[in-house]
Amino acid sequence: MNHDEAHRHLSASDKRLAQLISHSRRYEIEPNPKVRTFDALAESIAYQQLSGKAAATIWKRVRAIFPKRKFLDPKLVLETPDETLRAAGLSRSKVAALKDLAAKTIDGTVPTARAMTKMTDDEIVERLIQVRGIGRWTVEMLLLFDLGRPDVWPVHDYGVRKGFAKIFGKRKLPTPKQMVKQGQRFAPYRSALAWYCWRALDEMQQG
Repeated sequence: MNHDEAHRHLSASDKRLAQLISHSRRYEIEPNPKVRTFDALAESIAYQQLSGKAAATIWKRVRAIFPKRKFLDPKLVLETPDETLRAAGLSRSKVAALKDLAAKTIDGTVPTARAMTKMTDDEIVERLIQVRGIGRWTVEMLLLFDLGRPDVWPVHDYGVRKGFAKIFGKRKLPTPKQMVKQGQRFAPYRSALAWYCWRALDEMQQG
């Protein structure tokens, strides 16, 4: 992705957005060449509906079940008793989701990171949401932050919607359908737009 071109395109699209870009932390996300789909999604499952600190503690305990392994092995995860994973802090639903992810990684439903380089965003979403506990938002975060896809537009993300409303002076929170329509003019760089929506929300929260 050409970040300079993305910033030029977004800045030229709207003066208010250009002003935010000029003083915010710059969008420079690149694809992570070391990402493994199974590990990234397993961590996402562990983090769901928890604060960052609590989730990090649980995820550390899960990783400790498999010492000396840089990456998780789906086969070993499937063989691990549910009670062992529960003892690490995972809920029953998360254990079920983790094991479904492992099974679908083994049978090829979940593509490898290399395979995904030849797939469209929609194709990746369609495959990964077949996994229990994995929704569109989780896949969009993988596409945006791990795979570095340039045109991810997570219209159901509350922070993106709130930041979008702040940037463009909207009194009401836009609906996902409105976000789809109003975000079209920022393609093909809507990942960067999402980033700056989050930055706008940060500014609101900091006062």
